[in-house]
Amino acid sequence: MFATLRPALKISIKALLANKSRSFLTMLGIIIGVAAVILIMSLGAGAQGLILDQIKGLGSDLVGILPGKSENDGPPASVMGVVITTLTYDDLKAIRQAPYVKAASGYTKGVDTVACRDNSYDTNLTGTTADYLDVEGGEVSIGRFFSSDEEQNLTKVIVLGSVVKQELFGDSDAVGQRVKVKNQVFEVIGVMANRGKVAFQDYDDQVFLPLKTMQKLISGVDYLGYIRVKIDGADQVTPAISEIEAILRQRHEIDDPTGQGDDFSVRAMAQALDMITTVTDALRFFLIAMAAISLIVGGIGIMNIMLISVNERTREIGLRKAVGATRRNIITQFLLEAIALTLIGGLIGVFFGTLFSYLAALIINSLGYDFSFIISPGAIILALSVSSLVGLVFGLYPAIKASKLEPVEALSYE
Repeated sequence: MFATLRPALKISIKALLANKSRSFLTMLGIIIGVAAVILIMSLGAGAQGLILDQIKGLGSDLVGILPGKSENDGPPASVMGVVITTLTYDDLKAIRQAPYVKAASGYTKGVDTVACRDNSYDTNLTGTTADYLDVEGGEVSIGRFFSSDEEQNLTKVIVLGSVVKQELFGDSDAVGQRVKVKNQVFEVIGVMANRGKVAFQDYDDQVFLPLKTMQKLISGVDYLGYIRVKIDGADQVTPAISEIEAILRQRHEIDDPTGQGDDFSVRAMAQALDMITTVTDALRFFLIAMAAISLIVGGIGIMNIMLISVNERTREIGLRKAVGATRRNIITQFLLEAIALTLIGGLIGVFFGTLFSYLAALIINSLGYDFSFIISPGAIILALSVSSLVGLVFGLYPAIKASKLEPVEALSYE
C-alpha cells in the first residue's frame, strides 16, 4: 500500500514546498488551534491537581459549616459574598458537644492594617477560638496561642503570621510588643511557624485574634462567618454530619428533616473534592471546545487554499488523467496534501503548546504555588488525530472536485 502512496506523497510534498509561504500561512490556524488545545489541557490538568491538593491539605476528617442553604451540587450564597447571619457562637458550643466531634472552631474574617510604631502592614484578620490549632493544624514558633479565657473575655492579644511578623519587626523579637488594629492596641503573644498556602489561604500572611475580641472590637458583628469541625476519624464523617445537621435544625427551629428548609450547609472535604472535580472537568471541556474552534477555522482555510491549488494545477491534473491517473489517484494526492499540511501544523502546534505550558507552570510556581507541568501522551495523540481529521474532512471537497475534471477540458484550461 505504501508503494502506491509513495508517488502521490512525493508530488504532494513537492507541491507544498513550491509555495512555502502559502503553506505556512495555511498551517497557521492549525498551529494555533493545536497549541491552544495542548496549553488548555495542560493548564487545566495542573490547575485541577493544584486545587484538589490544596483541598486535601485540609484533611479528610474536616467538616465545614457555612451559613445559608445550598443545593447538593453547589455552594451556599455566603461563598459568593452574600452576608448571612444564621451561625452563632452558641451554635459552635452546641456542635462541640456532638458525637464524633474532636474539636470545633468558629471564624470571623476581615482585612485591615496592623501597625507598630512607624511600620504598618495590610493583612488578613482572623478572629477564631482557642482550639484553632486542634482543628486547622499549624504550630506556634515563638510564644503561644491565646487561651479559652482570653477568647471569652475580650482580651486584647494577637498572634502574628510569620510574614506579618517579618514585615513589622524584621529580625527583632515580636512577642511582648504592642501593635494597633483599628485604634485598638493589642499585645503580641505569639508568632506562627511558616506554613505557606493551603486551600488557597496564605496562613503566614494573617493575624489571629480571639473570636469575641474580633467580633466586638474590630468587626462589630455577633455572628460567625463559618465553622470548621475536626471529626474523630475520617470514617466517622458521615454520621457526624448527620448529628451536626440535627443539632443545628433543633437550635434554629427548623422542623424539616429533609434539609429543604435549612439555613446552613454542612460539607465534608470529600464532598468538596467531588464537587470541585465536576466543576473543573466541565470548565476544562468547555475551554477545550472553544480552542477547538480555531482548528475548524484552520480547516476552512485549508479548504480554500486547496480549492485555489486545484484551479492553479488544472492542466497538471488533466495531464495526469490523460496518461492514466484514476479519480482515486487524484483524490489521494490532494487528500495527502491536506493531511500533510494539518499534520505538520499539528506537530508545530504541539511543540509550542508544550513550550507555553512549561513556561506557564514556571511562572505559576514562582508565585508560590505547587503547580505541576502535565502533558499527557493522550493529549498529544488527540491533538494530532484531530488535526489530521480536519485535513481529511476539509480536503475532501477540493480533492473530489479535482478528480472530476475531464482531461480534455483540463488540458485546454488557461
